[in-house]
Amino acid sequence: MRAERLFRALGLVDPALVEEALEVRRRAWRHWGALAACLALVMSLSLGWLVTGGFRGYGSGMSGGVSGSSGGDGSAGAPSGDPGNPGESGGGGSGVEDGITFMSYAGPVFPLTTMEDPAGLTAERTVTWDFAPGAYPDGEPRQWGARVTDAYVLRNSTEEDVTVTALYPFSGRFMDLELPAVTADGEAVETTLYAGPYSGGFQSTYGADAPDTMNLDTLNSWREYEALLESGAYLSQALGDYPVLDTPVTVYQFSDFAAPHETWQAATQAVSFTIDEAATRILTYGFNGCEWDEGFRRYSYFVPDGRRNEPDLKLLVILGEDIGDYALQGYQDGGCDAGEEIEGVSCSVTRRETTLDAVLDQLCAYYQERYIRSRATDQDNAFDAIPFEMYRGAVAELMAQYGVLSEAPMDRYSDGRLDDILAETVSHDRVLYLAFPVTVPAGGSVSLECALWKEPSFDYACSGSDNEGLQGYDLTTRLGSALEFTRQSAVLVNTENVDLTGQNFGFDPERGVTAVELDLSEAHYYMELRPKSE
Repeated sequence: MRAERLFRALGLVDPALVEEALEVRRRAWRHWGALAACLALVMSLSLGWLVTGGFRGYGSGMSGGVSGSSGGDGSAGAPSGDPGNPGESGGGGSGVEDGITFMSYAGPVFPLTTMEDPAGLTAERTVTWDFAPGAYPDGEPRQWGARVTDAYVLRNSTEEDVTVTALYPFSGRFMDLELPAVTADGEAVETTLYAGPYSGGFQSTYGADAPDTMNLDTLNSWREYEALLESGAYLSQALGDYPVLDTPVTVYQFSDFAAPHETWQAATQAVSFTIDEAATRILTYGFNGCEWDEGFRRYSYFVPDGRRNEPDLKLLVILGEDIGDYALQGYQDGGCDAGEEIEGVSCSVTRRETTLDAVLDQLCAYYQERYIRSRATDQDNAFDAIPFEMYRGAVAELMAQYGVLSEAPMDRYSDGRLDDILAETVSHDRVLYLAFPVTVPAGGSVSLECALWKEPSFDYACSGSDNEGLQGYDLTTRLGSALEFTRQSAVLVNTENVDLTGQNFGFDPERGVTAVELDLSEAHYYMELRPKSE
């Protein structure tokens, strides 16, 4: 329900804070970091998340058009088309192959696969979609999403037992992850979770005329998942080790803050210095603004006052040659304009030499603590579903693949702002895998069930789209799977709650056709539906 939460949360922003941010923009546009800082402050105060995209303050972008994939080759996506235009795809009822291209694409239901060669095994599959209304924390039942049971019968035609490690893939995000429940012959199975990297690419803020890689470009069709997964490189990365970042760094940590907040509510401190750009790179955490001019750097942060959702951990992380002398100065606000210097702003600065891995250990633990503390009791908690080591590894992976440690950093992360890396690791779309051992006896079979709640694809409310209110679901019959399927079928349950508006399954609930056999040569099935009014 991320869209619903977003619209509710936007109403919580204090108008005075918005006006303060806009005032800084009017007076100090040349300090482009100031606008990002103030807007990030506004959003973090009430929502617990940041407007990201480096110190430039660009947003995350919206999926649409052609999207590039990550994973195996780490390539950036091509610029997308108009994100608000579904393109040429129409409803499935009009005969379009892949159905509607929704603004928010939830990914298909993927088939089971195995780590090892499943020679001697065949598989039968039945996917059941249950559209019973769900119950949400506010007590109001809604038709949103579906309970999916993805069931398999693995058969062994050989004269010896066959043991494999099964892998069940599913799309998701750390921030609202619900793990599928797996059973074998009716008994619960203990699983091991693996997470692939960010599944999308990057797109330009301004389009082809001014190409950049500032905005996220999430996958918006099963075809893009096909491109992501078909080579096997993405799965190999998901099962592989996270990168080791033992690069030596010098860290300046800022603490013991003081400022005249009674006079200047947005009191800011800036640290400035000069570097040799060929010899030094800067990473930051807890800083809101930045300016640079060739070798000159000035980084600034709102001085923590104990009330705003402002991190009290501020780090400058130096890769390469140290920065040498630096100057500290207080300002009235994040604009850091000449003539608006103030007295009474101070802090303590400590310097240490360590490794980037040690810095990430510190920052990931700090971010986890703040993230958990900021969640309301009814909010999803990423760290309930994933172990800390997975989050920590995914942060290192994002830095190495797309951040300043990459051979070709994305513009989105080229400023070295670790706040964005830490936050977006939680919110990035990715494909995850549940691994579990299965032994199929000689001449016998094993029944497996993978049960999960499946978020629908949809168009955003208030977007003006003709597809508002529709929910899209799809599945792939063989994408990424090493299994030999002999049969696949699909079943609908509780169809009285929905009206099918487009599909290629062949369902006809009004005539009682709620179970269909699937054509194994068809790579993809989809359906679109609208919940009935209550």
